Amino acid sequence: MSNLKKWSLLAAAALTLAACSGNSADQDAVEETGTEETAESEEFHFEIAAQTNPMTDVVELAIAKLEENPDYTGELLEVTDNIQYNEAVLNDEAFASFAQHEPYMELFNEERDGDLVAVQPIYNAVVGFYSPVYESIDEIDKGAEVVIASDPANLARSLFVLEQHDLITLDEDAGILPALNDITENPYEFEFTELEVGNTPAAYEDGVELVFSYPTYIDAKLGLKTSDALFLENDPDNLFALQVVLREENANTPEADALIEAFTSQEVADFLDELAESGHLERSF
Repeated sequence: MSNLKKWSLLAAAALTLAACSGNSADQDAVEETGTEETAESEEFHFEIAAQTNPMTDVVELAIAKLEENPDYTGELLEVTDNIQYNEAVLNDEAFASFAQHEPYMELFNEERDGDLVAVQPIYNAVVGFYSPVYESIDEIDKGAEVVIASDPANLARSLFVLEQHDLITLDEDAGILPALNDITENPYEFEFTELEVGNTPAAYEDGVELVFSYPTYIDAKLGLKTSDALFLENDPDNLFALQVVLREENANTPEADALIEAFTSQEVADFLDELAESGHLERSF
């Protein structure tokens, strides 16, 4: 539990700015032609990167809200893995991303010397462990295979969830990114397998006893709801909330303010509430 609290540490990018202004003609030319050109307002185009639903759905709703302002247009940049959305923002191919929590973003910044910043939490996609074998946590056997995420941020998150439910104990000195070698007690003698987080549902289909997953992956690939989880994460501080992410230089701009307003609109809130009520999302705020 103490390790989890240390997390209190899933953009900025490509703006396409088209500015057209009419050239002022001198009075003689205006009188001669009978016309006068007027300056057009500048239009700002938002490209927002996301990977899968419901994040892509939220982006589409935010874009619709943005486009209520005639000076704004928007476009979803849908990517296929957990690297592309950050690269797109870092390389100014997208203005923002909506796909990750802040710890994952911080790891990307460290690895790529990036300047991404999380500017607005939207919802917490509460993760958990799913089982095709057990119906209760009390049924867990010694020697069970446990599939966890392979990237450092979500691997640590996987371990934190297991620790919260007293299934393992982590070294208190492990820091914010504990790994498998930081497990000090493994009373169930778990056998751990690491998979890319989007691929973990395949292990469920293969009959692995305990499988870590996000609601979006387990729902999209297997049709399971968070209520089907054997146990869920407890994240009262919403440290792993999914964030709108920008480059630092774009964070304090009118465009960023407009983007945050769109992502926190009533339309987005209603959509997330509907998902939560139908059991397809465990929304903690």
